[in-house]
Amino acid sequence: MNLTLLPALAPPDYPAYMRVVAEEGIKIVETAGASPEEMIKALKVHGITVIHKCVAVRHALSAIKYGADIISMDGFECGGHPGNDDVGNMVLLPKAAKKLSVPILASGGMADGKQLAGALAMGCDGVNMGTRFMATVEAPIVDGIKQALIDTDERGTMHVMRTVNNTERVFKNPTAQEVVDIETEHPGEFDKFGHLVKGMKYKESFQVTGNTQDSVWSCGQSIGLIDDVPTCEVLIERIVGEAEAIITQRLQGLVSKL
Repeated sequence: MNLTLLPALAPPDYPAYMRVVAEEGIKIVETAGASPEEMIKALKVHGITVIHKCVAVRHALSAIKYGADIISMDGFECGGHPGNDDVGNMVLLPKAAKKLSVPILASGGMADGKQLAGALAMGCDGVNMGTRFMATVEAPIVDGIKQALIDTDERGTMHVMRTVNNTERVFKNPTAQEVVDIETEHPGEFDKFGHLVKGMKYKESFQVTGNTQDSVWSCGQSIGLIDDVPTCEVLIERIVGEAEAIITQRLQGLVSKL
């Protein structure tokens, strides 16, 4: 389960969420967003394993100090909120592997076995995928969204809400561009564009209409690597198989001994 601490006009009742997590016997929770200190403390009382997703090594070090068991490092390529440092995974992941003392998951832009092999080579213990799983048979979103993920290349995302320090990578469409245009004219004035980024518009696109153009919705640059809608089982087996082949065949073949 994911519990994300982001700016909100009406913050969710996080203590109630955590009570339900404990009551339902959920064993693993991913936290993200603002400082997870109090949430981690509350979850650890119940013996829950906590993964904290963050975009900077300094944030990861703090989360580990608070008790996080695993860190998911979220590179600039990610869908959703990449923070404001704009550091991609080719630098972020090896830096994290050098500095962190707990297992690391590579997050942001991940979609195939080549990237899994690369993440392992850079010191990570696995990968975390969001956008890629949107384009699976089991994903509870309508086909129009899934098809858009297939049809669009890696240039098909953009950032909104930079001027309110809540940067979000989203699907490039006229509605997202309207948000940026308003921000350019009225930087930092959320009330000028808030109606365009409402979650209800997002939900309607994903669950009802499949319209990719009339809401602001998150996805990562991994859309450039998506070309089908497999089952989750087929996707995972394919990714693991590709990574295994790269590690045991191609990479070993590149090593020469004197």
